[in-house]
Amino acid sequence: MPTFQPGLVHTPVTPFKGDRRIDFDTYGKLIEFHVRNGAQTLAVPMHIGESVSLGDAEQQSLLDFAIKTVKGRAPVMAHVSDSGTGIAAARAKRAERAGAAAVIATTPYYWTPPPGMVLEHLAQIGAATRIPFYVFYTPREMGGTKLTTDIIVKLIERLENFAGIVDESLDWQFMINIISAAQRVRPAFQLISGTEYLISAGAIGATGMFSSLAAVAPKLVAEFYAVCRREQYEKARPAQETLAALRQLTKKDGVSGLKGALRAMGRNCGQPRPPLDALAAADHVRIAAGIGTSDALRAEPKGW
Repeated sequence: MPTFQPGLVHTPVTPFKGDRRIDFDTYGKLIEFHVRNGAQTLAVPMHIGESVSLGDAEQQSLLDFAIKTVKGRAPVMAHVSDSGTGIAAARAKRAERAGAAAVIATTPYYWTPPPGMVLEHLAQIGAATRIPFYVFYTPREMGGTKLTTDIIVKLIERLENFAGIVDESLDWQFMINIISAAQRVRPAFQLISGTEYLISAGAIGATGMFSSLAAVAPKLVAEFYAVCRREQYEKARPAQETLAALRQLTKKDGVSGLKGALRAMGRNCGQPRPPLDALAAADHVRIAAGIGTSDALRAEPKGW
C-alpha cells in the first residue's frame, strides 16, 4: 500500500444556520479558506466539527461536499467514529467509495468496553476499507476507554492498512511507548499530534499535526508546523506559546469558543448546534479582545 502522509491537517468546524441546519454555503467558503491557507489535508467532520451532533446522512453529506469542493487539491480524511461497530465500519466503506484518502476513528463512544472489545471494534472498522486507517486517541473526551501498546501492536498485526495514531492525550510517555513498539513491527507507522502542541510530539517522532486553530491563524500554524518539521524547536517556541495562548483563550468554551474566534476574524460560522451552548455576549467580547491584543495574530487573514 502506498504510504499516505497527512502532514498539516486542518479540522474545519461545521457552520449552522439559525434554524440549526448545516450552512453549506458557508461551509464551501470555509473549505476554500482552509485549502487556500495551508491545509495539506482536511479531516471532516472531527469532534470540533460537532460530529456527535450530526446524523449519519449529515456526516456523509459533509464528507461528499468537502471532497467535491476540494477537487483533488488536498486529500480528505473521513472521521467515521460511532459507538456501534457496524455503523462505523459502514461509514468507512462509504468514505472509501466517496473518494476519501483515509479514514479515522476513535475508541467507542459513551461506553467503556474492556481492551479486547476495543481491539475488535477498531479492527472491524479498519478491515472495512482498503485505504489507510488511523486511530484518534483523545482520552480527555473519551474518558474511561484507554488505548495500550498491546492494542496498537495487535491492530498492526491484524490490519495491513493501519497507518498510524493521532494522539491528543498529551501523554508524552504514552507516545514514546507507542511509537517505539509500533515501529518495531511496522517501521512506516506514523505518530501524528492531535493538537498544536507539536514541539514535544515532534521531538518524540510525530510527523503530522491536526489543527483546529488553523481556522483562526493559518499563517502562524503553517509556519510553526514547517519549523517543527525541520526540528528547529527552539525557533518554534514563540509560535508555540502564541498558539497555546490562543487555545487557552477558546478552550473553556470548546466549539463555541473556536466559533467565537472565527467570528472575531470575520469568518462567522454561526452558533454550535444544541445541546452545545451558544457563546455568551461577554465571552464574544473577551475572545475578540484577546485576539485583538495579540501582535502575532495581526498578520492573519481577516474575512474569507
